[in-house]
Amino acid sequence: MTLHLHDTRLDRIVAFEPGPVVKMYVCGITPYDSTHLGHAATYLTYDLVVRRLEDLGHLVEMVRNFTDVDDSILPKARELGIDFLELAETEIARFHKDMADLNTRPPFSEPRATEWVYCMVELIENLSRAGHTYTVDGTTWFDVTTSPGFGKLSGYDEATMLELARERGGTPDDPRQRHPLDFVLWLPSAADEPCWESPFGPGRPGWHIECSAMGMAALGPVIDLHGGGSDLIFPHHECEVVQSESVTGSTFVKHWMHTEMVSYQGEKMSKSLGNLVFVSDLVERGDARAVRLALMRHHYRTPFEWFDDEFDRAMELLGRLLEATGEVRRPQAGPLTDAVRAALDADLDTPAVVSLLDDAAVALLGAAHPDEGAASDLAAASALVGVDLLDRDTVERAPDSVDM
Repeated sequence: MTLHLHDTRLDRIVAFEPGPVVKMYVCGITPYDSTHLGHAATYLTYDLVVRRLEDLGHLVEMVRNFTDVDDSILPKARELGIDFLELAETEIARFHKDMADLNTRPPFSEPRATEWVYCMVELIENLSRAGHTYTVDGTTWFDVTTSPGFGKLSGYDEATMLELARERGGTPDDPRQRHPLDFVLWLPSAADEPCWESPFGPGRPGWHIECSAMGMAALGPVIDLHGGGSDLIFPHHECEVVQSESVTGSTFVKHWMHTEMVSYQGEKMSKSLGNLVFVSDLVERGDARAVRLALMRHHYRTPFEWFDDEFDRAMELLGRLLEATGEVRRPQAGPLTDAVRAALDADLDTPAVVSLLDDAAVALLGAAHPDEGAASDLAAASALVGVDLLDRDTVERAPDSVDM
């Protein structure tokens, strides 16, 4: 059995066949707010990849960073009147609880950007020596004209890249840039912002250099699989590719994988609209396993809208699964588990996985004499996707849907 996953750069589904040890990097959160469903959907996706790889016998070294210094967290800390590291610490603790509630595999390493600035400075120095940078007024940019491969990950044309750069933190209209798609590696800090000394002047790192430095420090110059949300394809991951490969001269990432965006009842889910659905709020209403099941009804590469009643339906499904496996003491894989494996191997077909689990539960509940082997198989198949049915805590149906 071979895991097949969509490769963003190739824009097609291909076999993912790494060696015994899989080096995996997933872009983590900027810790200035609580974990919402967009985060949960993303990290659930990569958790399923990790679980299936482990099931296939691989050792997975998954690194997930915290961007605890950038242009998002600093203004939020300023608004709240607290130190940015205090804000980060609070939100990281919440994130850890949410990830534990969702039963995601803990990462192999969890670097924080503020702890690796010296690696970022070293990487920028190497880029400068190789002729890929220039500095104006204390800001150091990467010169994209020195890297003919810029744009190969996204496949976007220049007009699209310029539009996305404006939307996603780039500086294409800064007259000091040689090219509008050049991106910041190092910039001066404002008076109330953290500041580090560097050969380019005092300041702080740009966003993109952080993940290249942390990823290579933790995993080496070549990563088997790198992932994140689709909004990171450009500019973040595109910039990661060119700055990393400009230093190493080798392929930075063998396989790129991205998850799609989540909307809320007809609108984009965003902090500015005030319509974020938080994992912690859902867990207060019911069982965290239902969050996993609800999100798995949607394929990771398909944008979807979240509706409040989805959690209620997932709670009902969880109830059926628990009832159908109520007498199981030890999960034992069988034909159903193999079918779930096959669905996961088909580019993480989680909607098919949920259907398989639900159909098995319905069949067991409707049988005059339920098959003990089938029930044990259902428990094993559910455990494979992170839903532990042997946790027999009472599950009550969530209250009627409410506005989140």
